[in-house]
Amino acid sequence: MIGCGNMGGAMLRQWIDSGVLAANQVDVVNRNDRALPADVRQARDLPAGALPDAVILAMKPQQLDEIARRFAERLRGVPALVSILAGVEEAALAKRFQAGAIVRAMPNLPVGIGKGVVALDSRCGDAVLRDAIEALMAPLGLVEWVAAAHFDAVTALAGCGPAFLYRFIDALATAGVAQGLPVDQARRLALATVEGSALLAAAADVSPGTLADRVASPGGSTRKGLDVLDHEQALFTLLRETVAASTRRNAEMAAEARR
Repeated sequence: MIGCGNMGGAMLRQWIDSGVLAANQVDVVNRNDRALPADVRQARDLPAGALPDAVILAMKPQQLDEIARRFAERLRGVPALVSILAGVEEAALAKRFQAGAIVRAMPNLPVGIGKGVVALDSRCGDAVLRDAIEALMAPLGLVEWVAAAHFDAVTALAGCGPAFLYRFIDALATAGVAQGLPVDQARRLALATVEGSALLAAAADVSPGTLADRVASPGGSTRKGLDVLDHEQALFTLLRETVAASTRRNAEMAAEARR
């Protein structure tokens, strides 16, 4: 792994905890030492010797050119190059690195507890390699292959989505405080409500929208609250604009990486 910050570290810990990788199979190249699982080798440079089975680019997207200058020649011919760099397209990676296959992956933070989402995209048609990458990602949560044209949108929805949801949880708790609840209690209630509701929605055979309508009795308090969210589709409009803003930024970063 080249880079191992919050997201890379979450993936690495879950891979080791799930047994899909042993700690002594992993080398991490970091600018500064980080707290990593025991037996993971950590250094400032690539390890000497044969090429690894795979390289995972997990540094900041802005470091792409620096990393390519330092390591591209030494990594020439690596079987698989997996990138979790937001907004960096496969063509931009292929311009800098020569690998047997290049795979874009977009995880979100819940991969650290095996409940995340990992979107994958690659022009590589090797079914064995694609299956191997999918198996590597499987312990992290839901794994979906996504068309390249949709990758920016998936990054905005699933990659950025946890931050949007955390903001909603915080707003829900704050709304409870505004009605007189103590702050700590409101936070506990909001978190438990979102957790339980998400689990129920995931197991249901109907859409979340249908579940919302089932909870809301005509003339009841839930319906009155939904009337506010549903007025002129206020919530849908807000989230469309939110995801669209993130999608546009992903496209901007992709354009910057093409230069």
